[in-house]
Amino acid sequence: MDTQELQSLKNKYDIIGNDAALNRALETAVAIAPTDLTVLVTGESGVGKDNIPKIIHQRSLRRTKNYFAVNCGAIPEGTIDSELFGHVKGSFTGAMETRKGYFEEADGGTLFLDEISELPLASQAKLLRVLQNGEFIKVGSSKVEKTDVRVVAATNKDLLYAVSQGKFREDLYYRLNAIQIKMPSLRERKDDIYLLFRKFTSDFSEKYSMTKLLLTNDAIDLLINYRWPGNIRQLKNVAETVSALEGEKLTPSAPKCVVDAATLARYIPRDDPNAIPVKVGPQGGDTMSSSDRQMFIKALLDLKKEVDDLKARVFGGEEPRGVTPVPEMEAEWQGQGTPVTSADVDGSRMIDVQKREDPEETETDGDLSIKNVEKDLIIKALQRSGGNRKIAAEELGFSERTLYRKIEKYKIEEGQKR
Repeated sequence: MDTQELQSLKNKYDIIGNDAALNRALETAVAIAPTDLTVLVTGESGVGKDNIPKIIHQRSLRRTKNYFAVNCGAIPEGTIDSELFGHVKGSFTGAMETRKGYFEEADGGTLFLDEISELPLASQAKLLRVLQNGEFIKVGSSKVEKTDVRVVAATNKDLLYAVSQGKFREDLYYRLNAIQIKMPSLRERKDDIYLLFRKFTSDFSEKYSMTKLLLTNDAIDLLINYRWPGNIRQLKNVAETVSALEGEKLTPSAPKCVVDAATLARYIPRDDPNAIPVKVGPQGGDTMSSSDRQMFIKALLDLKKEVDDLKARVFGGEEPRGVTPVPEMEAEWQGQGTPVTSADVDGSRMIDVQKREDPEETETDGDLSIKNVEKDLIIKALQRSGGNRKIAAEELGFSERTLYRKIEKYKIEEGQKR
């Protein structure tokens, strides 16, 4: 595909970005669309995997037939076979009439099976049969029926690992994986992050007549260097939240709103792997129960939210220091058609999200409560391990070195460990 055709495709499906891996995925989808090959789309949650099957269907000879998207993870295990293959009247309680499944409804068309890794093993065997010879049997029936459906599947899990764990059929994996299209994560598309942010904020401001947001250079650095675990979905949520809470109603006297890094940081979750020290790995001996672990996680998250809210109220009114607005980069979200890249931002102002907290900042009651919970977790883990620090550290998700430091920090005595 040439550049013009590729851009036309992106415009049609509202795809923003110029990353090479993204372009490669789109070009692959277009290239294999006229065939009937089964396609497996991989990538993290929120990267836009659902665009690929739409492109494949619209560019295929099946485009005049039905297209259905099914989220396998959203359908209860007891009804998934009925949803996919249909059922006959009286086959189970509540089956008041014979019903067609997606494979019958999509005959001649395309079926997109999202979160394919969540499909139960029994259903996987039935799916394999459809892929191999187009045959299926309705729930409660003994009649073999035929269908002609092209399947595009997607997953955010490692299917080969699932195969090794016995949770996914190996023969089905290779049948689905005739062609694999990988969608890149947002952190692999750094040059597209600011472009996407401007698009989302521009759309929001236009829809609700709000002021347009301008980011200072340090805010742009913060945006680009955050890891975005929720990918495009998370970036859109952040962009719209900042627009709603920091922007104002559009007036001639207030056409724009400048947002610095300190302000933006309040809307981006702290990327701190040690914030919740309850990561549990496989090990022998007694471990924290699932219910206890969930309770502690919820308590920590609630406390952290309270602390963040308190900090936002206390420090939210401070004047930003040492930042300069860069409105020339924000005239329009897409400028003259040239995306803003990380190279356009002064590298000397790169911001480390984890270093934004002031180490001399006074502790709040929430901070102390979190430390008390963490101390209690460490004591309980040491008690369960009989004082074995290596086992306790593995249960808590710490390195032994970190555990030693925290034991000394919280002054945990030897008697408390057993």
